[in-house]
Amino acid sequence: MTEWFTETLHPWLAQRLRMDRVLYREKTEHQDLIIFENEKFGRVLTLDGVVQTTEGDEFVYHEMLTHVPLTAHGNAKRVLIIGGGDGGMAREVLKHPEVEHLTMVEIDRAVVDMSVEHLPSLSAGAFDDDRFELVITDGAAYVAETGDRFDVIIVDSTDPIGPGEVLFTAEFYANCKRCLTEGGIVVTQNGVPALQGSEVTNSWDRLGKSFADVWFFVAPVPTYQGGFMAFGWATDDAAKRKTELPVLEERFAKAEIATRYYTPAVHQGSFALPRFILDLLK
Repeated sequence: MTEWFTETLHPWLAQRLRMDRVLYREKTEHQDLIIFENEKFGRVLTLDGVVQTTEGDEFVYHEMLTHVPLTAHGNAKRVLIIGGGDGGMAREVLKHPEVEHLTMVEIDRAVVDMSVEHLPSLSAGAFDDDRFELVITDGAAYVAETGDRFDVIIVDSTDPIGPGEVLFTAEFYANCKRCLTEGGIVVTQNGVPALQGSEVTNSWDRLGKSFADVWFFVAPVPTYQGGFMAFGWATDDAAKRKTELPVLEERFAKAEIATRYYTPAVHQGSFALPRFILDLLK
């Protein structure tokens, strides 16, 4: 009998992915974790009934949430990832030769271990890089307590429910600000605005309490139903968001990074928001 994974996105919307082969299914200390294979999307990682990433389209999400802030910054030597246990974000960050140290703070060790075992293409050896440091703890507590400072902070969180809820609060964003170097950048995942508009509105308000320049950029990720996904952007250096295209092109060419979605032109265009998302910024 065919087994299907049903993700209930809203009371009025769900999506189903055929589970051709289940590789791992277990309740960890923090959440329900399932990894399975699907004919179209390859291996799929889900947490608490929600699709987190798939081999088929992860590159869009991971490339945009890393290369946009790092290329805009231009000289990010120390980077912090909150979440990101599957390793895709670390893989992309460590493609930047100027990065000297990457700290990844993940609450659930099982996500890291099972991703290495069952989704090795996502981390692609990043966890073995000498520049990489893994810290297993609560991300909100880490930014509240650490004495380290970072040029870029990437919040690769789940949606604002369960363990990920604290990563969408004004207090968390204020603590991220505390951990940044001068001119540093924070980026966040903010859901699909067409279906989760409150995530954008809430982050707009909460980030704005700590940062001078707050905006969003977008990209379409097929398994995140509803069209564009929004990524939050926050910094005190407004010039970084408006970095000119020739500068982005020069920096990206110098890094010699191969991508499947990101280009400097896509980077620049992703900050141009459609009217319905602009209407959420109030």
